[in-house]
Amino acid sequence: MATTERKPLLLDFEKPLAELANRIEQIRQLAEENGVDVSSQIRQLEARAMQLREEIFTSLSPSQRLQVARHPRRPSTLDYIQAITDEWMELHGDRCGSDDPALIGGVARLGGQPVVMLGHQKGRDTKDNIARNFGMATPGGYRKAMRLMKHANKFGMPILTFIDTPGALPTVVAERQGAGEAIAYNLREMFSLDVPIICTVIGEGGSGGALGIGVGDRLLMFEHSVYTVITPEACAAILWKDASKAPQAAAVLKMTSQDLKNLGIIDQILAEPVGGAHSDPIKTAQTLKSALLDNLDELGRLTAAERRQLRYDKFRKIGVFTEVSH
Repeated sequence: MATTERKPLLLDFEKPLAELANRIEQIRQLAEENGVDVSSQIRQLEARAMQLREEIFTSLSPSQRLQVARHPRRPSTLDYIQAITDEWMELHGDRCGSDDPALIGGVARLGGQPVVMLGHQKGRDTKDNIARNFGMATPGGYRKAMRLMKHANKFGMPILTFIDTPGALPTVVAERQGAGEAIAYNLREMFSLDVPIICTVIGEGGSGGALGIGVGDRLLMFEHSVYTVITPEACAAILWKDASKAPQAAAVLKMTSQDLKNLGIIDQILAEPVGGAHSDPIKTAQTLKSALLDNLDELGRLTAAERRQLRYDKFRKIGVFTEVSH
């Protein structure tokens, strides 16, 4: 009988876990065939497997975190929306003739409160990824996002954005259609909106493509997500003319959640299950929902003017440093 259960997609550093899991399963099968009780040995091995998983995922290098952030089965914007909202209606079009599937959005109800949600959407397989440009939005996508944000502002609905893109679509056509202008316009306009804005990096936050929906009162980030001005591969190709040095670039880009929290760029790190968000999407979604509701409650106590000022101050502080003379 065929099974519909999907096989796990293993990253390189997860192979020791797979080998241990296979060993446990082999022992279990042999014990059943021979009528031998090995439950205590299996419990020990399962405890060792859990310990090993924790050791691996608490000591990931920046390049390994990038692999987790790009995992094909990592929950997407639509996955989270469907898991945490009471109601959801996707809205389409930028009113200029395009509807970018790489950047989706609509109205929803979260914890009984009407909100507007939008974010980058990658595909689940090659065909879907091609259709969605691998989550790289066109200028029309950013114009659609701003249309939805202005709708939210008009009707007093908080805005929740989900960032998961390697960058904006880097094509000649996109440039001709005003990619830079569309992103810059969003940056300016998001500072002026009256409603609460919460941005969450759920996977890969790359370059201006991420910033185009990334100006908010609060910036949250999942533990194994990344947020960077350029992909490590592109950085390595530019600096060393060698894309194979991407792991080295990943280390110096300071793109992990802890790096960005230390730099004061993000406000909150959202914990992921051991093994990454894709290992337990339901638990991850519950973490996200709880964080969004808590932050909405705090931001809702402020006036529109106070939120705009805090938003402005937050971004003015980014990049500020103090030189100590010796």
